[in-house]
Amino acid sequence: MNTSNPPGLPSPVSHSLARAACAAASAAVLASVLCLTSGCVVAVRPAPVGVVYGEPGEVVVGEAPPAPFVEAVGIAPGPGYIWIGGYYHWYGNRWGWVRGHYELPPRRGAVWVAPRYEWRGGHRVYIRGFWR
Repeated sequence: MNTSNPPGLPSPVSHSLARAACAAASAAVLASVLCLTSGCVVAVRPAPVGVVYGEPGEVVVGEAPPAPFVEAVGIAPGPGYIWIGGYYHWYGNRWGWVRGHYELPPRRGAVWVAPRYEWRGGHRVYIRGFWR
């Protein structure tokens, strides 16, 4: 019995290997497509733009801060400490809560001016707190 193939035709073994290689390549492509198309889809909205206003410490922001937290005022850690209530601070692309805390003034007679939010020229302006 002659098991060889006529010239120009692949042997049954090489044909099986070719099919197996093709199946492996197809599986790899399918796995790649599944990896690329599965998982989380993240929708990113543009961050509100923060633009420095005329004065240092003043920034034009695109959205109002969230409602403030209600905080309990604790006991001062020592004489001369002043309570600074919690507030939202603008971090360039988002609002972040700064917890209320006690702080020693930087110098005698200094007064804390709390941060505030104002409307000026049709824009919301965040003015950071400072010691005066």
